Amino acid sequence: MNLEQLFLDNKEKTIEGRYLTLESIEPILKRINTDNQLSVIGKSVQGRPIYKYVIGTGKTKIYLWSQMHGNESTTTKALFDFLNVLHNGSDLAKDLLANFTFCCLPMLNPDGATLYTRANANEIDLNRDSQDLTQPESKVLRAVFEDFKPDFCYNLHDQRTIFGVADTGKPATVSFLAPSYNEEREINDSRQKAINLIAGMNAVLQEFIPGQIGRFDDSFNINCIGDTFQYLGVPTILFEAGHFSGDYQREITRKYVFMALVSSFTILSENVIEVNRTEDYLNIPQNKVVFYDFIYKKIKINYDGIEKITNFAAQYKEELVDGAIHFNAYIAKLDELEGFFGHEVYDAQGAAYEDEEGNVPKLDQKANFCLDKKLKFVNGLIKK
Repeated sequence: MNLEQLFLDNKEKTIEGRYLTLESIEPILKRINTDNQLSVIGKSVQGRPIYKYVIGTGKTKIYLWSQMHGNESTTTKALFDFLNVLHNGSDLAKDLLANFTFCCLPMLNPDGATLYTRANANEIDLNRDSQDLTQPESKVLRAVFEDFKPDFCYNLHDQRTIFGVADTGKPATVSFLAPSYNEEREINDSRQKAINLIAGMNAVLQEFIPGQIGRFDDSFNINCIGDTFQYLGVPTILFEAGHFSGDYQREITRKYVFMALVSSFTILSENVIEVNRTEDYLNIPQNKVVFYDFIYKKIKINYDGIEKITNFAAQYKEELVDGAIHFNAYIAKLDELEGFFGHEVYDAQGAAYEDEEGNVPKLDQKANFCLDKKLKFVNGLIKK
């Protein structure tokens, strides 16, 4: 199977970028509602509909949800790319529809999506509400789980640009987790199936982005939905869509999430997850917070007449302004940067720092400055 071509042929071209709202996806849902597969199964805090889309007639039931966190849209895009595959009439589509029944909640948190926030409109993190079920969105997710009785759960998320693959200096473009079901992080039959499936997806992705797949921390937290569903005996896989060099809109990462989804269903349909692949899974390096968006090295600063060569880092904040996401760079770390990498690294070779406020970078100020009075940086980048 040519996964690159499959993606190109089925990419949903009406959605792109980071800001994905209910208004972005409703036209797609209505277009692919070819046989009454679409229904509204609840409302958000602010009264927006939460959609369920069910397709396929197969015995193996797959439950997928995305944008539980409203500002995590990459996996939503990849999910629609995959749904396009199911509608393309190919032999692959026919096989998938015959082998699986897919139940999708493509935007669990439509209020957070509009606000571009992790939390819902009540400022509650839905991924910490799996036990108390205080929020309408959490109740919908759990009710569908109880009614659909899935064989596998796919918990689809994004992670920030700060995550790398251990200490390799490579970004964690896609990360996975087979959540724990108890404090001891033991492996039972349910978790073993998730582990084996992740090992299979990792093997496929390594052909495309070698060394850029991470393994998320498996500390047990029963308040997290993945841990809860694993505890309840359903193999659950956490997807984390991360950074690919230069891809702040996550259009490249989107492709690799799509590849992982397709590969996972191929693996399941071929029933090759029964072999114990725990060692392969544990050999996937862990996610680690090791990145800043910008690192500036060997900067000369003047502390009250005393010159010093130092380093500092800047990080983007994603800010919603007039219906668009703006990536605004702020100074995030001063001096000690040992063990950290930058997605962009500038070696100033001793050039003197200066900004509108003085000669010393300060935490949380915009990354606008000059070096040696001639090289100007605006929003973290060299001004051309």
